[in-house]
Formats: sequence, C-alpha cells, structure tokens
Amino acid sequence: MGTIRKSLLQLIFSGSFLKRWNDKLRPVELYEVDKQAHKMIIAWVLFSINSKGLSKDEKKLLALEVIEGGIFEYLYRLIITDIKPPIFYRIKSNPVHYKQLTEWVFENLEPKIKPIGDEFWDRFKRYFLKEKESLAKKILRAAHLYASEWEFNLIKSLNYFDEETKEIEENFRSQLTKFGEIRGVSELIKSENTPLKKFIFQCGQLRFQKRWSQTPRIPETSVLGHMFIVACYAYFFTLVMGGCKKMAINNFFAGLFHDLPELLTRDIISPVKKSVKKIGDFIKEYENRELENRIFRILSQGGYEFLASDLRYLLGMDVGSEFTPVIKLNNEAKEVTWDILYNKYNYDDFDPKDGLTLKICDNIAAFIEAYTALKNGITSDHLQQAVWRIRTAYNQYSLGNRLHVGSLLADFD
Repeated sequence: MGTIRKSLLQLIFSGSFLKRWNDKLRPVELYEVDKQAHKMIIAWVLFSINSKGLSKDEKKLLALEVIEGGIFEYLYRLIITDIKPPIFYRIKSNPVHYKQLTEWVFENLEPKIKPIGDEFWDRFKRYFLKEKESLAKKILRAAHLYASEWEFNLIKSLNYFDEETKEIEENFRSQLTKFGEIRGVSELIKSENTPLKKFIFQCGQLRFQKRWSQTPRIPETSVLGHMFIVACYAYFFTLVMGGCKKMAINNFFAGLFHDLPELLTRDIISPVKKSVKKIGDFIKEYENRELENRIFRILSQGGYEFLASDLRYLLGMDVGSEFTPVIKLNNEAKEVTWDILYNKYNYDDFDPKDGLTLKICDNIAAFIEAYTALKNGITSDHLQQAVWRIRTAYNQYSLGNRLHVGSLLADFD
C-alpha cells in the first residue's frame, strides 16, 4: 500500500516559486504552477471534445493518460527548471543526451514519488522513455503551447524591443497549427472570440486573483495555481486510498475547477462566509446563478452542452457543494456518505467523486501556503491561526485505514 509524504506535497507546491519568462519584461510575475493549471484546464477541454465517440473504457484510459501525463510533465519541469526551453528541446533531439538528463531527473524524483506506489513510479518512468506520441501527449502538447502563448500575449507589447519577440510569436503559431487534427485546436487559434476561447480566457484570469489578499505571504499564490495543487493532491490521495479509476479522474478534475466560482465572486475567506447567518448560502446561490449566466450558458449556446454538464457534476451543483461525496444512479447525481462511497460505490460504473477528500486536500493546500509563508519569515496572526486551526481540525483525522491526515500534517514541524 502506498503512502504520501511531506516531500511530495512540498514539491507540488514549489511551482508557486518558479517564475516564467524570467528574461522578459513582465507587467506581473508569471509562475509555473499557474501555467500548469491553465494547461490542464485546456487539456480537459480538448480531452472532452476528442473523447466523444470513444467507448467508456477508451475514454477512461485517455483521461488517465492526460492527467498523469500532465502531472509527470510538471514534476519533470520542476527538476529541470534552470534549462531554457530552446536548450531543452535541443537536448531532447539527441537521444543520448535526453536519456542522460532523464535518468538524472529520475534520481531526483524517486524518493518523493515512489512512496505513492511502485506502479505509479513505473508509469512515470515509462512516460518519458516511451517515444510514441499518443493522442494524450498531443493533447498535452497543444494545451502547453496554447497556455504558453496566452502568457506570452500578456508580455508581448512590452517587449517590442526584444529581437526574440517576433520569433517566439511565429513559433507558437506554427507549432499550434501542427496539432490541427486535434478537435478544438482550430477553434482556439481563430482570431475571433469563440465560446471555447472565452471559457479558457476566463479561467486564465484566475492567475491574477491572489489568495489571502489581506495577508502578506511569500510566495503569493493565485486561485488558478491553488486549483492545480489541490487537483494533484486529490489524485494522489485517491490512488493511495484505492479509489477506482473513475474516482481518480473525477477527483483530479473536480480539484482543478473547485474554485472556478471565484472568477465571479473573488476569494471570500471562510471567516467572512461564516460571520453572518446564512451569508454562506447567499454567496453560494449567487455563485451558481453567475456560473449559469456567464459560463454554462455560453458553453451550451456554443454547442458545448456536454462541457457544461460535466462541469456542473464536478462542481457538485446538483448536490449543493463540490465537497459532497456523490455518485450517479440512473444518470442522476446522488449524495452519499464517505463510507458508503468507498464500501459500496467505489466502481467506475457509478462515476464516483470524493468531495470529502477534495475538501481535505483544499485545506492541506491552504495549510502549506500558510506554513511556507511562516517558514519564509512572514509573521502574521492570520497565517498562524490558519496553521493552528487546520492542524487541530485534522489532528486525529484519518480517511479509513489508508491515510491518517493528522500524521501527515505532523511531519510539518
């Protein structure tokens, strides 16, 4: 049975420090974890479009390869952070040099990743040693290019004097065009603002929205980056707890979108939501109404009702909360308890989603944000209270007999 260690949680979080476009003039700081979140949102869109017509098993396998491929590429990127993309692609074109670099990456990551389980570690290694470019890899490559181009467009006008600017812009266009056989890509590269582009642009804006806005922190984390961190944690937790493949898929994507309503309401901290009677219910009602008007309606009218429907399920809109354990019976969402979810409905056919574990991962991510800021010398009552509150809440808490949350947090001394 696998386990999750402090080192892996911190490694996933470390992308919050890693700056992008560090040799260019930037209006705002751009961070790796934000780009990875945007990339995986785009990958979810492309996966959803390109999996239509596939059998249930084929769709499930494609989703798993997209998710794990995205996580694997992120982990690899964290290790080779100092190598600029043009140099990396030159190394990759030489099989001998690429293998040497990859073996070095394996050595660095093995102590952090292997505790999850030997099968997961073996899949990680195979992903980079396998030369064939699958549909999942093409989806991830197209999503990477589009997310990077989206960032580049933020800084392009400020770098008019840079000789590389025009070359970079042309390279993005030419590279994306090569993925025209991936359904959805042609719509993304159109000049007009299509429903699909509008949704992806809205999601990208969450990188500008900072969490804990009233509390100084190092690093400052965005809502977008936080969603990706929670998605990764939720996926790892599901593997360790023995969740079925569909639960792992749902938990990852539910984590990836769980704060999407904050695009419309901003990051309202928990004490505010709880300070006035029923204000939390009012906020939730407003969030749902705005989601319907500004996201679901646009997708549905643009011919993407299936995306809107899947998002509703991931966000738990039929059961009241994204943090509610839920299954599908007769194609309808049904709330269940956590014990029943794992004891009776832990099968792909029930399309299970573990909202309780998602909430725990959300709190662990917040704990690590506060813990890291304190370790970096930021003294704040808000941060200290957050660390104490989350430690206390989960001190004796375990998820069945598979994962003791209190013991995991106790490693952060």
